[in-house]
Amino acid sequence: MQDDVRDRLEEIRARLRHPEGPGEVVWTRLETATPRARREVDRIVAVAIALADAAGLENLSMRRLASSLGTGTTSLYRYVRNKEELLTLMVDAVNAEDPLGPTPSPDWRTALTIIARAHRQQMLDHPWLASEIASRPAIGPNTLRVADQVLGIAMGMGVDAETAGGIVATLLRYTRGATSDELAERDAQRRTGMTQEEWRDSVAPYVRSIIDSGRFPSFAAVILSAEPTDEEQFDFGLQRLLDGIERLKADTT
Repeated sequence: MQDDVRDRLEEIRARLRHPEGPGEVVWTRLETATPRARREVDRIVAVAIALADAAGLENLSMRRLASSLGTGTTSLYRYVRNKEELLTLMVDAVNAEDPLGPTPSPDWRTALTIIARAHRQQMLDHPWLASEIASRPAIGPNTLRVADQVLGIAMGMGVDAETAGGIVATLLRYTRGATSDELAERDAQRRTGMTQEEWRDSVAPYVRSIIDSGRFPSFAAVILSAEPTDEEQFDFGLQRLLDGIERLKADTT
């Protein structure tokens, strides 16, 4: 709490020292920044991502970031105006890697599968990312490049721009929704101190009594069947979603 208050005071002071022009966004400012300033911003963002990955956004403050960088908070605000701007930069930095690589597959289904799997891994690697991209769309250069690439794949299926946008939005929502379950399990393990296996062991006698009662045969059948891994479950849902997109493509082209 104290860090939040101090950060807010430092942010206000920074704005008084460096007033923003109307409608200025960080990307506009970085376009005219010196190479040294851009390198410093990259360094700040890299350390912020490492801190957020390790301890969560709730433990990322501008003061703590400055301490990790070995500098003062005031110096930090010369490059990043506030925490919201920092988060914007962090999201775009995470999107710097091209999921399809230098030779993307010409097959739309293969390409979208690779993109969905990469996005899932991205959120698992950076647990703070899911909440950030769910609130406001990122419009940084890396994010726009990937978005344009994915939309181009969808439009290459022969559908119009509106349908392509719907396809990509549906793919991303499935990926983020499915991955949120995995992130929730990780959070539960942190809160309870119990692994998923330990939790299952603790409720096993109760579940066995439910199965033996015969009152819920469908539930029992699923519980007693082979359980897929998180990755297998994700891929099963992803392929069914792509089946639907394939049918949509056939109906509209």
